[in-house]
Amino acid sequence: MKTLLIAAACTVLLAACGKPEPAESVESLMANPDRLKEVRAQCKAGHDKVGDALCNRAAEATRRRFMGSGTPYTPTPPFAATPASSPKE
Repeated sequence: MKTLLIAAACTVLLAACGKPEPAESVESLMANPDRLKEVRAQCKAGHDKVGDALCNRAAEATRRRFMGSGTPYTPTPPFAATPASSPKE
């Protein structure tokens, strides 16, 4: 009887906790710009409430959206320098 009572109490406690909110990945934030904007605003307003993990993922998603795939910059070589003609004296 005592075991049944403890099991019922544990079941009630677990049911009251509910499911945790699923963690958003960097990729899911990148795919949904409206949600990314919302998370960034929440981080700006109350970083302590949102937490470091989500704010860091939002920052990384913003960086990746801005920087793209991270293709390195490869400049074209400068034009071939032609000798300037000197005026004849």
